[in-house]
Amino acid sequence: MVIFVTVKGYEHRTGLMIDYPCYAKGLTAPMSRLFTSWFRKTIHTRPAYLASTGLVIMVTLGACSIGDKDEELASQVEQPVDQLYNDALNTALSGEMELAAPKFEEVERQHPYSTWAVKAQIMAAWSLYEANDYAQAEASLERFILLYPADSLTEYAYYLKALVFYEQIVDVERDADMTRKAMLAFEDLLRRYPISPYSRDAQLKAELTRSHLAGKEMAVGRFYLEQDHYAAALTRFAQVIRDYDSTNQVPEALYRMAESYLSLGLTEEADRVSAVANFNFPDSVWTARLNEVYENPNRSGPKGLLGNLADRALSLF
Repeated sequence: MVIFVTVKGYEHRTGLMIDYPCYAKGLTAPMSRLFTSWFRKTIHTRPAYLASTGLVIMVTLGACSIGDKDEELASQVEQPVDQLYNDALNTALSGEMELAAPKFEEVERQHPYSTWAVKAQIMAAWSLYEANDYAQAEASLERFILLYPADSLTEYAYYLKALVFYEQIVDVERDADMTRKAMLAFEDLLRRYPISPYSRDAQLKAELTRSHLAGKEMAVGRFYLEQDHYAAALTRFAQVIRDYDSTNQVPEALYRMAESYLSLGLTEEADRVSAVANFNFPDSVWTARLNEVYENPNRSGPKGLLGNLADRALSLF
């Protein structure tokens, strides 16, 4: 709009266009001072003229501030619980997960003692999970588990919490923390609810995370072995056998342990590891390789096997 100001018969057109004269809370006074300062610099006239101009702007901004408050209060009017929940559910089903989560939370805020409030909390956490807001989803699920430990939906809350960690696994060899969190979360779910609709999927994902962690330890152990740091390599291989004994990494870990012991000249320890490998994994390709070493100790093989050990011993004389 264009502002016209008349003071004692003096009419002046400021030329200032104000398309949206409504501002955020607390900006009424600063904006009025800004306009007054602008008028003072632009229009040289009497104080009464400036006072009249400031009054017009104050009235306009004040009216807009009141309008904002009325609109905010109107949005907080209590609505029926089914209407709120259905609105949030329709928003989620339309794929707008970021908007669905606060709508589900509004159900709990307006109707905290309703049965729909409990369901709305789980749905809010699920919406955050689907929106890839994993930090907020985790916090929401932990809150739900703390408030409703005996609820029928708590089982799903544990499962969804494990999925939150599982979805964040990127590269286990660089950062195994999230993989370990996912494994522990799935194991916690299986311990609390051994027979549930989520048990099979949780079991598969728990085994997969254990295999990833074991693979990480094997990669580190192989690196130490290549650098001739046998003691450090043995520590890694022993950890795989002790902590991840149900994974497919164990046969190779036994083979690498025997390789390390032979490189150190500890044949008795290597014999015990070989016996364990043949008893538990007779059909493994790693056990077959280990048996080939014992059947033909002078054959050329990877660094650290019997053939290399004999070469190193002869090189001393």
